[in-house]
Amino acid sequence: MRIRFTKMQGAGNDFVVLDETTQRLNLTPAHYRFLADRHFGVGADQILTVRPAPQADVDFEYVIHNADGGEVEQCGNGSRCFVRFVREQGLTDKTTVRVKVHGGVITLQEMPDGQVTVDMGAPVFDLPQVPFAPKYAQALNDTQWQLQLGNGDSPKVGVVSMGNPHAVQVVDDVDTAPVLEQGSLIEHHAAFPKRVNAGFMQVLSRSDVRLRVFERGSGETLACGTGACAAVVTGIRWGLLDPRVTVQTHGGTLTIEWQGGDTPVHMTGPATTVFQGEITIPDTL
Repeated sequence: MRIRFTKMQGAGNDFVVLDETTQRLNLTPAHYRFLADRHFGVGADQILTVRPAPQADVDFEYVIHNADGGEVEQCGNGSRCFVRFVREQGLTDKTTVRVKVHGGVITLQEMPDGQVTVDMGAPVFDLPQVPFAPKYAQALNDTQWQLQLGNGDSPKVGVVSMGNPHAVQVVDDVDTAPVLEQGSLIEHHAAFPKRVNAGFMQVLSRSDVRLRVFERGSGETLACGTGACAAVVTGIRWGLLDPRVTVQTHGGTLTIEWQGGDTPVHMTGPATTVFQGEITIPDTL
């Protein structure tokens, strides 16, 4: 099977974007793994698929698969690339679009300066909805939990869903933080029945942080949009950050705003088309 694709990136978080607005490709998890493979396929952290609107109050549907082939609920950096893609491909002339994702509906807006702002919706702290199983962790207070990892480490994390689950910890220095040592252990911890994205945040000031994220199904990525949102929300809840924060990732800079409570989180950052092409997917997958 030969398919067309677009390679995009947002703050270094890279994607293969597929257009299914006129016809379903009916790809399998093995196909998504092939496309994401950096040696044999195109190479990407996630595969993003554009589909027609399934209901009257949205413009498109947006489906996300991680590099391991599994479908996930949300991807912040990918959502910015999504709106850039549908505009560049002539699928819409709107600068603001509403998109159905697995976890609900999000609003995306392309700004005059080329940046894209995403209304990520309100963060979710209800533990069953994250989902988070507290019996496998120790509650330190209303917003902080301690995990026991298989390597003997016991990080203190904030737990939140931004459409997908996150566990965020504060570290002294992201350059020396145990991202690779702890990332997979946190991702697969028993407290997270659907696995989790593990965030490592260094607080530089009340309005500036550095962040690394070990994403479930993908490993460490150069940036994670929902991870940036989760980190800022956690920092605000812990009294460390102001409502508007610049998040520095290895791939670029994001701006996150949250006024607290049940107000939505807004994320602003870049979205760039890298190249377009066609690829043949082997029949033997």
